[in-house]
Amino acid sequence: MKNVYFLSDAHLGSLAIPHQRMQERRLVRFLDSIKEKAAAIYLLGDMFDFWYEYKYVVPKGYTRFLGKLSELTDMGVEVHYFTGNHDIWAYEYLEKECGVILHKKPETTEIYGKMFFLAHGDGLGDPDKKFKLIKSIFHNKVCQWAFSSLHPRWGMWFGLNWAKHSRMKRPNGEEPAYMGENREHLVLFTKKYIQYHSNVDYFIYGHRHIEVDLQLTKKARMIILGDWISQFSYVMFDGEHLLLSQYIEGESRP
Repeated sequence: MKNVYFLSDAHLGSLAIPHQRMQERRLVRFLDSIKEKAAAIYLLGDMFDFWYEYKYVVPKGYTRFLGKLSELTDMGVEVHYFTGNHDIWAYEYLEKECGVILHKKPETTEIYGKMFFLAHGDGLGDPDKKFKLIKSIFHNKVCQWAFSSLHPRWGMWFGLNWAKHSRMKRPNGEEPAYMGENREHLVLFTKKYIQYHSNVDYFIYGHRHIEVDLQLTKKARMIILGDWISQFSYVMFDGEHLLLSQYIEGESRP
């Protein structure tokens, strides 16, 4: 039985990350190291810092990553891509050219007899009205059409600088630290969700850029994946054990 892997939040192309090329190469080396062992790989959003597909144009760069995704799917590895809040605007290119399976919303799926609730995590349990307004604008079809009318030069410039500003306005450009079970939005959402969906074994999220591993009930376990900017963390499931690990060059460790 081959393994199933989960990772998120590489934010490739970010103007706020000084080691972009090294970061992409490290991600590609990890994917290469698991390709013979993987039945499926789930990318839970924000693998790009800004991804926008025009009808005839896609963002410049990322050739190593996109090439590796294509190699994996050509080998028969299922690659599932969940859009996040930085790559909402993925449409057909990743599916048609790279062979990934695109998911635009949270999904519950069975893997090796266990039920998984999978999502990027943005907006789940978050009461921030400003964030909800911005998210509704980004998802609005009319707004997407209007943005598509911009020349890609200006559209990509705007998107990448918006993403950079969003990150740099935080202290040291980092996500807030874990706020605890009684304040962390994803934990609160999951606890409420469990009350009506007791069949789920594992909840796995991205988005927060922190590593969290909580056993919320005797059955339900929740994990936030960390990121592929500084933590290089991922989850591996072999059908029996679910392990939150970090990738180190040449090896991996729990």
